[in-house]
Amino acid sequence: MDREKGRQEEHEEEEFGELIKFTLAGFAGGLGLGWLLDRLGFQQNPIGEWAVRTLAGEGESILEGIFAIKKRLSGATSSLAQAYGWGKLIGMTVPWWIDLFSRLLGVNVYGWEGFYIPYFYAMSDQLGANVSGFIYLYRKERSFFGAFKRYVRNPVMLTSLLVILIVPLGLLTARLLGFSPTTNLFAALETIAANLCWLPPLVGMLVERRRHQA
Repeated sequence: MDREKGRQEEHEEEEFGELIKFTLAGFAGGLGLGWLLDRLGFQQNPIGEWAVRTLAGEGESILEGIFAIKKRLSGATSSLAQAYGWGKLIGMTVPWWIDLFSRLLGVNVYGWEGFYIPYFYAMSDQLGANVSGFIYLYRKERSFFGAFKRYVRNPVMLTSLLVILIVPLGLLTARLLGFSPTTNLFAALETIAANLCWLPPLVGMLVERRRHQA
């Protein structure tokens, strides 16, 4: 029993480590594409900004979704890391529609009033991951109260909730202080700064490593 639990904890640690690698790959892709589009003269191009923000804020979601699908197809045991990946994949399309309708409604996406756009690019998948994680806990406990008790004791879920609440305040403050993402590179940097999605998997990896060592 203890040996099986140890293998599961080690498996969780490896999976959370994979999620962090995916996040870094998304950051690199967003920065690279932003630099290239600026060099080509596509500053403030809606399609270019969509692609840059998607890579910088959600590039890992695509890879994490593939990761979750691959694990499911391989018959691997269901885990919190997999639930996290599924949630991020499901939530990643939300900011595309928010961005589109904001522009159609005439919102100044480069001013303080458009601060929520990078937030959703960076965090909509995190919102999906948080909900998916809670559903995973609910299925394990088979009761809302039991799932809630595990949720508030789970470092990964609490870290996820914390970044969801803190990030919009940081984005709004930066915009009020005069920051404006008028280039694709700035759009990528703003989205990366808001994309703290690497923190919950990092916490999960460290927690599982400590348990494994104990």
